[in-house]
Amino acid sequence: MAIATGGDGGDKPMSDINTTPLVDVMLVLLIIFLIAVPVAIQTVEKLEVPIMVSIPSDDKVENLLLTVTTTDEAGRTPGTIRTDYSGATRNGECRVYINNTTLVDSGELYDQAFEKLDNIVQRAGGPEAIRAQPELIPQVHIRGDVNAPWRCVAGTIFNVQAAGYPTVGFISNPVDPNG
Repeated sequence: MAIATGGDGGDKPMSDINTTPLVDVMLVLLIIFLIAVPVAIQTVEKLEVPIMVSIPSDDKVENLLLTVTTTDEAGRTPGTIRTDYSGATRNGECRVYINNTTLVDSGELYDQAFEKLDNIVQRAGGPEAIRAQPELIPQVHIRGDVNAPWRCVAGTIFNVQAAGYPTVGFISNPVDPNG
């Protein structure tokens, strides 16, 4: 306990709080965060999607297969004919392919996905019939390029869910069990 010795000559306890240790601790924490935050932000940019072991499933014919990628640095699109495409880039334009062949934009993706789902529901006998048999509800399978930015994948998920597909899954490259 500190004792104040003032001019009035009375010895009484001092009621002031010593803030020096508090300020020291806060300055140390500030310096730590100023160093740690830029390091954490830079490491997120180098995130790679892992290759995972996948269990083969019996796909229904009605499932919707989408491939998400982007244009390369020169603005070229991947294709089946030699196009000198150098790979997806984070700043490229989003490209979505239905069944690996048909290039669509977000409006066409919504329209085609909705039309396909509506045909399946009508073939099954309407919404009540498909609710009674949930195994008839088709799924969306997305194969995303490892370098495609999340904005492209998230936009694809949004469009197909807005079209009515309740289940969206991702396709990954399987791990070779033989090494």
